[in-house]
Parts: sequence; C-alpha cells; structure tokens
Amino acid sequence: MTTFLQTIYGNAGLTADLLEQICAAHTKVKFSKGDFLLKKGETANEYFCLEKGMIRSYVLDYNSNDITTEFYGHNQVVIEVNSLFQRIPSQENFQALTDCVCWKIEFDVFQQLFHQIEGFREWGRAWMAQALFISKQRSVSMITDSATERYLALQKQYPQILQEAPLKNIASYLGVTDTSLSRIRKDIAKEGR
Repeated sequence: MTTFLQTIYGNAGLTADLLEQICAAHTKVKFSKGDFLLKKGETANEYFCLEKGMIRSYVLDYNSNDITTEFYGHNQVVIEVNSLFQRIPSQENFQALTDCVCWKIEFDVFQQLFHQIEGFREWGRAWMAQALFISKQRSVSMITDSATERYLALQKQYPQILQEAPLKNIASYLGVTDTSLSRIRKDIAKEGR
C-alpha cells in the first residue's frame, strides 16, 4: 500500500482492507513543470492526490489576464469539483508549477468506491466541507484583509507556495500587481516579520 495515500485517506476510519482497496484504485502519474493536468473546456475525468510538487489552477479574466485561483502542494487533493461532479467543461486550467508526482483516481472508479464504502463517503463529505470552509475564508479575506495581511497569512499557512510559486502567480492569487507584491515583501523584510 502506498504510505502517501494513507496520509490522504487515513483519517476516514477505514479498515486496513478497505484502505488498501481505495489506495489500489489510484495510479501513479508524473507531470513535468509546465504540463497541464486539465485545460479550460475539458471535462475532468479524475482527481489527483499530490505527493510531490506544486500545481496551480488559473483562469483568464475579461481582459485576458492570467489570475491564479488556487495553489496545490504536498498532500493535497487536486480537483476541479464543478467539472468532475457536474460533468461539465472546466472554466479553469490546472498546470504543474514544478515537476510533480501524483496519484490519480478515475471518476467512474471513485463513484463505484464512494457508493460501496461508507467510510470513503464520509471522507469525501469531510473533505468537501473543509474545502468549502477554506474557499469561504479566502473570499471573505479578499474583501476584509489588506494585501499585506493576506500575504502574511499565506506565508504562515502555506510556506511552500512562497518557496516554489512564481511571484507573478502569487500576486494574482492575492489580488495585487507584481509591483505591489514587491513593495509588500520589501516592507515586511524591513519590519523583520
């Protein structure tokens, strides 16, 4: 059994046999820096558990500006929820920012296991609730927190992003320009935060 996948699904209260069955349904895949896992207009047919590397999702706004919507790091599930579960074309692109090692599970296999294994259903519900909570926090933060506060929160909660993601992607994720992000970083460094 893949120890990495045990960290993803291990809190689901599953027996060793059921956990083994879920882990065995995944296939190891590698992506090189710059590879797309999913492009806008495609329908997601799987989700990925990211063992190593960094992936981002992004959209193009009405002026064709590249806007990062999410970063995915080690031990995270990389998924385009709307496309996968609604069976509709994605509005986002998912691209490897570094070389990545992932474990994918196909939608049909996921559905089969989801309906067969109660603990897997509970894991899915808990994961979705947590993802919704994080999304809500982020949307409120974009309105109520200053750009500096958002940067400091990102630095504290997800240091991997600041270490591996290009600054232009971090800036768009935070809702600021590259120049503003440079100023924020310089001010934080001066203050020793």
